[in-house]
Amino acid sequence: MKQIIINEDQLERLKKMLKENDEQGSYMAKQQLFTIATLAYKMWEMMEDGEQLEDWQESKIAQAEMGVVSVVKSYMYDEVEDKVTGTDQLDFSELVIGQ
Repeated sequence: MKQIIINEDQLERLKKMLKENDEQGSYMAKQQLFTIATLAYKMWEMMEDGEQLEDWQESKIAQAEMGVVSVVKSYMYDEVEDKVTGTDQLDFSELVIGQ
């Protein structure tokens, strides 16, 4: 394994860069969630009651819903697990979102 030698100035710049990246957190995820929510709401407003979508469109919406629900359940579980002891009493499989 080769050793990489850097000077103190390079080390400080590297630390600063890593800290800035760490502070950004999930900026992209938050931006993507905003886009999903905005576009979904606009489409929901535009659709007429009983309007039929093409099969592939319905499939993509169902896949997106399953993906978002999985992420939200996991995120909520992590949040609750951090704050509550005895999470064995909670049944996250029965969590229903948006109904």
